[in-house]
Amino acid sequence: MLNKTSNWPLLGASAWIALQSGTALAHDPIFGIGPHVLFKNGTEIAVGMAQNKAGNDKESKLKLNLAYGITGDWAAGINVPYAYKKNGSNTSNGFADMQAFTKYRFWREDSLGLQESAAVLLAINGQNADENATPRLGNGATDAIVGLTYGYESIKWYRWASARYVLPGKNDAGFQLGNKWLVDVVGGWRPKTPEYTKPDTVWLLELNGEFINKAELNGSSRANSGGSEWFVSPGIFWTTRNFAIKSGIQIPIASDLNGIQKKSDYRFKTTFEWHL
Repeated sequence: MLNKTSNWPLLGASAWIALQSGTALAHDPIFGIGPHVLFKNGTEIAVGMAQNKAGNDKESKLKLNLAYGITGDWAAGINVPYAYKKNGSNTSNGFADMQAFTKYRFWREDSLGLQESAAVLLAINGQNADENATPRLGNGATDAIVGLTYGYESIKWYRWASARYVLPGKNDAGFQLGNKWLVDVVGGWRPKTPEYTKPDTVWLLELNGEFINKAELNGSSRANSGGSEWFVSPGIFWTTRNFAIKSGIQIPIASDLNGIQKKSDYRFKTTFEWHL
């Protein structure tokens, strides 16, 4: 009979096989991005809720996310958000800008109980939001997003790093939001060796940074726009078979905004995922 110490390699191998053969491994950060893609012909249906608050301004969104695994390394999908926005005494609600996205995992290396991978992301934000709403639910332009992400996923520990560049378009009035860099460093810890038939929990801690250029109107920069913010973001990722819940909150720790702007108070996100 094997002793407790000699059982660990077998436990690790069996846990990794269970993760690889199921969808419990579908772990990505909550606020950043990770290299995870769907299996070939796989489908992901996700419903998410998010809320941002800065001073007396608040925005809440309900999002429907649909993704499809074109190959084992390439996925694509759409994100359809419905927003409620409050700016001072003004409120508006309706569909916000829809997003189409694709992710390609160009590198993957597996070893016993460990997977490392990297992927690139491309997303396009449309301009389907009601442009007459006050406050506006979109910026009235088409935006492009490109990203690069790396992930380290073991039975016990997770690590991710990512960078995204957002290039906003110019709307019909000549207004253009500032270009934006988003950077994320994330760590994850699984307190218990996973079993495929039982629920699995991973605790996450993210460091998220935003660096935004000033917005422009007809070529002239706007003084009260742009700057940088940093957030520390604790969260949890809970899975059981092909169903997952992930939730977290962004807590601002540093802010350097230009001119007169309201600093972020918090940002919250919860997502329910179902893989088919």
